[in-house]
Amino acid sequence: MLKAFAIPCLALSLAACQSVPPDDQAAPANSAYGLLIAQNSCGGCHAAGRTGSSPNPDAPAFVTIANKLGLTPEALATWLRDIHHYPTEMGFVLEKNQVAALVAYMMTLRYPDVDGQSSGAN
Repeated sequence: MLKAFAIPCLALSLAACQSVPPDDQAAPANSAYGLLIAQNSCGGCHAAGRTGSSPNPDAPAFVTIANKLGLTPEALATWLRDIHHYPTEMGFVLEKNQVAALVAYMMTLRYPDVDGQSSGAN
């Protein structure tokens, strides 16, 4: 009886410890994942947090981008996907879910009442 219970528990424990690569299906579009992308993929050029200067003076800080008047999540996603010259300038490509997560993170950098509206950021 104990053995019949222990084997499924061991299998579940091992499955829970496996990591899943951040491909188009695996990672949720959330701001925590977006922060990781910002730090690991974008932080070499952009200041990815609320403060600090960008390592590349030609790369605007994410807080500056996020607080452009009239910026919407949809516009930012389009810009990241289509206009930001991936992979020519950056040397990497963001998957659809990575763009969504990066947008979710960058929108948390919006100041309250930009454009006269609250950002809803926590």
